Amino acid sequence: MREPRLREIDHRAFLRRLEPMLDVYAAAMRPPPEQLPGRHTIMERHAACPDFRAFVAERRGPLPGLGGQVRGFAYGFRGVPGQWWHDVVFQALSDLAGAAHAEAWLDDSFEVAELHVHPEAQGRGLGRGLLAALCEGRPERTVVLSTLDRRPDTAARRLYRSVGMVDLLTGFEFPGGGPPYAIMGGTLPLAPYPPASSSS
Repeated sequence: MREPRLREIDHRAFLRRLEPMLDVYAAAMRPPPEQLPGRHTIMERHAACPDFRAFVAERRGPLPGLGGQVRGFAYGFRGVPGQWWHDVVFQALSDLAGAAHAEAWLDDSFEVAELHVHPEAQGRGLGRGLLAALCEGRPERTVVLSTLDRRPDTAARRLYRSVGMVDLLTGFEFPGGGPPYAIMGGTLPLAPYPPASSSS
């Protein structure tokens, strides 16, 4: 069985892969099915954000019975005022510790919008590779993201902490409902991965 390879893709290639990427998202996150059309629209809109960058982990060639070629994906873009996530988190950080605190994290930030690996492909370092590739060489000062706050020691939280990211907000609920999230941030370039890291 061929191992997936990481590939950087432009916004056009990203849009062509929306359906298989949504399949990975659904398998990894298990959202209510009725939320998937909205997620499709959000991801489509994100492809037009400033300094958009995306990577996929995919196999080449026909793969009958394996649920598609895309095994994981990650993308992000420069965070700027006027973006919904940026503005909501900026306000929450300002409320917590003042505007200067929010500015320090978000005024020159790269937002990792999505990073997901299909459950069948987890535990092989794909998430780690996607995050490293996505953030490598970025000109921004900080990297920020949100991840489900089910518990403090998920594989995702361990991965992000292993590169120097810290919790900025925990138990955070975005407007409109939904589960609680942790907002995490780190400085760029990311810290080297510890040799013994086994995160996804």
